[in-house]
Amino acid sequence: MTSWRQMFMMLLTILNQRWCLWALFIVNLLGSIYGFYWYKNQLAVTPTHFLIFVPDSPTASSAFTIVLLLYLLNRKSPLMEAFAAITLFKYGIWAVVMIVWGGILDQQPFLQALTWQHWMLVFSHLGMAAQALLYAPVYSYQLKEIGIVAGWTLLNDAMDYSFDIHPWLHPELELYQPYVAIFTVCLSLVSIFLVASLQKMQGKYILFSKISK
Repeated sequence: MTSWRQMFMMLLTILNQRWCLWALFIVNLLGSIYGFYWYKNQLAVTPTHFLIFVPDSPTASSAFTIVLLLYLLNRKSPLMEAFAAITLFKYGIWAVVMIVWGGILDQQPFLQALTWQHWMLVFSHLGMAAQALLYAPVYSYQLKEIGIVAGWTLLNDAMDYSFDIHPWLHPELELYQPYVAIFTVCLSLVSIFLVASLQKMQGKYILFSKISK
């Protein structure tokens, strides 16, 4: 137990360093830009009034990019932290499950069905989910912010599956869209309650009281 705790504290120390914050800021910024580019075809055929609900993952990573920038400026936005944490975890896990699920349903063998782009998306989205959890000790959101973001997240789900503006799915997976919708809402609830439970970690580790220079 002691070794695991030491490793965890070492990781927190690294995450607290400005060079690490800058590195993650750049990675998330570039990833967000690529994410919006990846959605370009779907955005092009989406009615203007629905556009805000479409690019889920890049919106989440953009929020976390802003959170990181604020940390570098020794500032915080509790609402942006809550939004980033919930949506990063949710869409990080969602994308991985959809990619794997689509690969299983594909007519080709699983490893042939998934290209290098799929694996790149798998690992990048797992990184998104991990970020949401790793920075839990530095977040400053309260239940008010969780409630606001919860409302938006569930509204986004309702819009996605009521108006068919969810991220495009693998062709074989389209047949299971009702189950995808149920899974998505359940994942939203899990993400909301998980991030709410992480509130108890805030300020627990003194090294996060101020971002290291």
